[in-house]
Amino acid sequence: MAEWICRTLRDGGLEGEHAPALTINDTISCPLGALVFDHVLSQLSAFIYSQKSNSKGIVLVALSRSPSYYEQLLKSRGYDLASSSTWFKVLDCYADPLGWKSKLVQTGSIRDLPPRSSLTVNLCKNVKDLDGLLSSILELGKEFSADGKGRFVVAIDSVSEMLRHTSVSPVAAILSNLRSHDQVSSLFWLLHSDLHDSQATAALEYTSSMKATIEPMFQLVDGQRGNAENLSLAEQNLRRGKFCVRVKRRNGRVRLMFEEFHVEKAGIRFTPVSSEDEITAQSLVPKVQFNLQLSEKERNDRAKVVLPFEHQGNGKTIQIYDGRKSLNEGKAEMQHTSAEKANSSKGEIIYFRDSDDEMPDSDEDPDDDLDI
Repeated sequence: MAEWICRTLRDGGLEGEHAPALTINDTISCPLGALVFDHVLSQLSAFIYSQKSNSKGIVLVALSRSPSYYEQLLKSRGYDLASSSTWFKVLDCYADPLGWKSKLVQTGSIRDLPPRSSLTVNLCKNVKDLDGLLSSILELGKEFSADGKGRFVVAIDSVSEMLRHTSVSPVAAILSNLRSHDQVSSLFWLLHSDLHDSQATAALEYTSSMKATIEPMFQLVDGQRGNAENLSLAEQNLRRGKFCVRVKRRNGRVRLMFEEFHVEKAGIRFTPVSSEDEITAQSLVPKVQFNLQLSEKERNDRAKVVLPFEHQGNGKTIQIYDGRKSLNEGKAEMQHTSAEKANSSKGEIIYFRDSDDEMPDSDEDPDDDLDI
């Protein structure tokens, strides 16, 4: 399932459609969203690096971690950073998000800013200016192609950091503008949902087409967070979790998918949901007085039912009844009825209306007397 999401982001949206967008949600009970973000970023980097994607590169907006962290991440995946400028660029909103350090350098209070990463990094000195932030992202994306028309992926490592400096409406607006931009192939971001109210979380989730929620594998007992059992469960929640995905399709339908993941030294490993969890999920289905699923015998009996419009395959001409009798069938039936009347000694009732005051028959036009 996680691989399917990565392939969806790799392929991007069709021409004239909004780009697919993924929201990764986590909470303090299972704070592993950053690792899932790194996994998606690594997978998309592999596709773009091997030229198996329609996108020319990735623009990473670093808000919660420094560019040097992503430099080490790419190195651990075996990428040659000498050519990273052609497919990976970083907009650094971490080193000096409000421009304070730059002002201190100008006044001589400090010598210089910390050394930058070996990646291609552009420094953002005002994360409150979302219009300037949007322009910087698009300018970096245009550098991936010679004509400036190549498509690229946008990754934001923490929308929660953006919400620290501005309100929900402008943040949702910049995400919507990125989705609707012709050159943005896809985008994804990380959100710490328990840091914000439900309205802010719902607004950002509405902007995305896919929502991935990181849930803990084991629920802690309220009021007893200090006991040994809860400490053991909390430790296990840092190594395992549930990956729950909600996808909004083009036709309006919603698809729900579930998967487990395990934290390892090499990264995250995704596995199907265990049988115990499947049994638990089935037990959560409400009890009703009828079966929601068919048995094997019922499925076989349903397969044997002959549909009225189905060709029987007996060698005859295929005839599909459309609700009206054909002209030949009507004539044949009239001739058959006339022959029966001629050979029958039974009587016949013929009805004549007594006056025009009676209601007309259903086969007559009630508006026949009008001058229309």
